Amino acid sequence: MKNIKNLKVSAVIACYKDEQSIPLMHERLCSTFKKIGCKYEIIFVNDGSPDESEKILIDICEKDENTIAIIHSRNFNSQNAFSSGMKHSTGDAVVLLDGDLQDPPELIENFVVKWLEGNDVVYGLREKREASKIMNFSYKIFYRIFNKLSYINIPLDAGDFSLMDRKVVDAINSLKETDRFIRGLRAWTGFTQIGVPYKRPERQFGKSTNNLFKNIQWAKKGIFSFSHLPLEIMSFISYLIFILSGFAVAAYVALYFIKDEAPKGITTLIVLVLFLGAMQLLSISILSEYIAKILDETKKRPHSIIKKIIKKKIN
Repeated sequence: MKNIKNLKVSAVIACYKDEQSIPLMHERLCSTFKKIGCKYEIIFVNDGSPDESEKILIDICEKDENTIAIIHSRNFNSQNAFSSGMKHSTGDAVVLLDGDLQDPPELIENFVVKWLEGNDVVYGLREKREASKIMNFSYKIFYRIFNKLSYINIPLDAGDFSLMDRKVVDAINSLKETDRFIRGLRAWTGFTQIGVPYKRPERQFGKSTNNLFKNIQWAKKGIFSFSHLPLEIMSFISYLIFILSGFAVAAYVALYFIKDEAPKGITTLIVLVLFLGAMQLLSISILSEYIAKILDETKKRPHSIIKKIIKKKIN
């Protein structure tokens, strides 16, 4: 059994438009880690926030030697913010949290207990989230469709909020792909995982930066990163259409020569052309998504660009 007093836990917080939440997040994290009794570091990643987040982080870092801030040159999205923090973390375990306080820092104590029991990944399992019925329904549908399509087993209703052992963090850090989906990569590594149920509270300050369009983008990122099934489905449909077309041509020829009653009229032709055209466009759009991902990966651009790192100067 590991001795918690000899272990260090790193908290990585992805921040975007969270100026009001940052001080409270820092306070609650410090209180939680002191209660746990472990060594700790707090890493705030300011992902190009247009508000006063950077100034607030400078003030916090000047007062607390256990806190550092990574400032991105622009907004690179939360997945790349987490990646920046993970690469700079030094803890035996790393906890990922969103900066809006919807991931309660106090739950880290439960995560640590499960980690000390031998689990390599401990994730927050959203039993309920404070959101509209439509959004709650869409989230649940996404996770279940995603799990069916994916070639790996990704836990249902689990977000980025999690604790990962150092070996899991090192494994993810070593991966070369640039378009990242952390919760998928976390499952892909294959280490032991366990969930801790919790109710996700409402955002305390400001408005959520998520919307329907962004959620669709997230869904596409997850599906096209961890599933080949869309391509396989299109291949199956193509084969099926080819076979049915063969039967249709055979029936047409048979009717022409046997009864001289081959179907006439333009309606049937229009319906067939529209159907086949729609299938072709759908196939092209799916191929385009995969090709776009390949293009992004071949560019070999970094996940993000760090403008500066802020930490307390020790004389």
